[in-house]
Amino acid sequence: MTKYLISFPSSAMVFPLEDLPAVSAAAHAVMQEAKDAGVWVFGGGIDESVPPVMVDGAGTVIEGTYPQTRQIDGGYAVLDLPSREAALEWAARFAGSCRCAQEVRAFQDDPLS
Repeated sequence: MTKYLISFPSSAMVFPLEDLPAVSAAAHAVMQEAKDAGVWVFGGGIDESVPPVMVDGAGTVIEGTYPQTRQIDGGYAVLDLPSREAALEWAARFAGSCRCAQEVRAFQDDPLS
């Protein structure tokens, strides 16, 4: 089994504000399907009201981010799946519920995770 990150940026969700309750319910239904199927590892949306910080090896907190990760926002799900094809199928489910395309990335194998 491989863990896959399925995600989208906040800006990809373009629909009328009055549709938000339906989109949220649909997304939560897919999350529940993943839980019921036993493939759910973790997921959620980035709280964009909390600014990101970096912490160095000495514990010093530095405001901001790496320049290349400045725009990390949106929603994320990590699923433990038997194949890339299964990841693409789950991504399609999330895409339908969130009304936006999903990015799919595989985590490298880590026998301790």
